[in-house]
Amino acid sequence: MAKRAMGKGLSAILGDEAAKVNKVTDRGAEKLVGTVAMIPLSRITKNPFQPRTEFDMDTLIELAQSISELGIIQPITVRKNGMQFELISGERRFRASQMAELEEIPAYVRLADDRHMLELAIVENLQREDLDPIEMAQSCKRMMDELGLTQDEVAIRLGKGRSTITNFLRLLKLPAIIQAGIQDLPKDKRRADEKVDGNSQVVFTMGHARALLNIPDENDQVSLYMRVFEFGLSVRQTEAYAKKMKQPKDTISKTKDSKYDELESQLGGYFAAPVAIQFNGKRKGKGKIQISFASDEDLQRIISKLND
Repeated sequence: MAKRAMGKGLSAILGDEAAKVNKVTDRGAEKLVGTVAMIPLSRITKNPFQPRTEFDMDTLIELAQSISELGIIQPITVRKNGMQFELISGERRFRASQMAELEEIPAYVRLADDRHMLELAIVENLQREDLDPIEMAQSCKRMMDELGLTQDEVAIRLGKGRSTITNFLRLLKLPAIIQAGIQDLPKDKRRADEKVDGNSQVVFTMGHARALLNIPDENDQVSLYMRVFEFGLSVRQTEAYAKKMKQPKDTISKTKDSKYDELESQLGGYFAAPVAIQFNGKRKGKGKIQISFASDEDLQRIISKLND
């Protein structure tokens, strides 16, 4: 049987006087704020401002099993709203407690208006939950749109540099398919600048995502995103492809046949590097094949391929 966490009973915070306290300016608020109380799950509603949208079911089941055996170790945080309570943070513990069929849960009681609640939910979830990069970006955007904060103010509240917030927000400019891929990144690849070569296991990282952001055309972004997986491109190779895609379309001769696009992809896959086939517009049948490389090591690898 789950152990009962220590805390005041519900009557202590929903008595005649306490029931009237909903704002920090209300009389008696100082006696209520920060209280840890045992609150029935049936009286708690989910936070409408929760930035996290996906919860892993396997980890929720494991947490529910732990709660069934040991009880709740860390109280959740709620906002008192009349005779009910709204969840501010701790939704995983709240959901797992429901799965464990608990009747009540220990909770810190706070008072906040909706604006403050949104800010609390985002900041506390960032501190406790490890949001994925897209959820982080969406949370930052909500703070700006709904709270009227600047990027500098968001950075201060989250304890991050302004450039970090800017980079997160830029991710929202990527096509939906790429954003979904970023959300699926393993935690150890969300911040790393991956440096493996094209022969290594295909891994899409935040380094790849930043390279795609340098491409102005959305279709080109998706095309290169798919090519990363098709040919196992490293971050440096992806950056080289992105640089090529940024070049004005008219720099390539109009005499080039579209069938050579497929040949470029085939050669690019073989060399694991960007390949461009260009034609001399003045002399029919003349042109050049250009293979780009991003480092001395990349050049040596390409030369080895040519010598095979």
